Amino acid sequence: MAVTRTITLAGRTVPALGIGTWGLGEGSTAQSEAELASLRLGLDHGLQVIDTAEMYGDGAAETLVGQAIQGRARDQLVLISKFYPWHATARKMRVALEASLRRLGTDYLDLYLLHWRGNTPLRETLTGLQALQQAGLIRAYGVSNFDVADLQDALALPGGAQLAANEVLYNLTARGIEVDLCATHAAHGLTTIGYSPFNSGRGTSIHLPRAVHALARAKGLSDHQLMLAWTLRDQVLSIPKAASPAHMQADLAAQAVTWTAPELAQIEAAFPRPSHKVPLQMI
Repeated sequence: MAVTRTITLAGRTVPALGIGTWGLGEGSTAQSEAELASLRLGLDHGLQVIDTAEMYGDGAAETLVGQAIQGRARDQLVLISKFYPWHATARKMRVALEASLRRLGTDYLDLYLLHWRGNTPLRETLTGLQALQQAGLIRAYGVSNFDVADLQDALALPGGAQLAANEVLYNLTARGIEVDLCATHAAHGLTTIGYSPFNSGRGTSIHLPRAVHALARAKGLSDHQLMLAWTLRDQVLSIPKAASPAHMQADLAAQAVTWTAPELAQIEAAFPRPSHKVPLQMI
């Protein structure tokens, strides 16, 4: 299954479909084996971006990713991890990064993100990220769960202009970023990374109304494939989690979906874009 959509991330052209890992590596041995098979299947079919974090299972997801990438050409992978806000000082950030690198079995990250804004001054965090970049431990850095005001604060600081991405919640029921945040990203060269395309991080997936469900069936798609393909329609790097090979296979197939204007209008009618500023949602 060939990659059909690409996006620019930190100066590289990568598939617009990435791999999320929230919740992976935390279950039984059988579950972990299925998750490992899923990660490998995605990579075997051309996916490159894997998103993880020190928070996910206290490092369990990073460890699983490390197993999945073992023996693969490192330059064909784009590894993203995130650090806690309470690790956002220069010293703690380096300790956290080194622990993540050990779990992943690599000597650098392609992108390192502040998971959400905390109490450490952004100036100090950006200084620390620049130091990690200069040391060759990370190739690029960015943020996660930053709304426009937070992002503008960061962009105004030394090192802010080098922010590569902002990872935020984005799906049919969380479209607030389309009002202003995506435009801010575009104006400053940041890639929009959209997590939880099925909204499953909230415990329940999005329910499609009858008309949109019928549209999915008419296009030969599952409801989840429609949701994912919709997020891939524009300049967003979408990072769904796939805990089984079957789920990964379905995600891979969603890359090939194309939309007509009437189809998008039908989805828009059911899940309209907000007409005004909506505070950034976060899971």
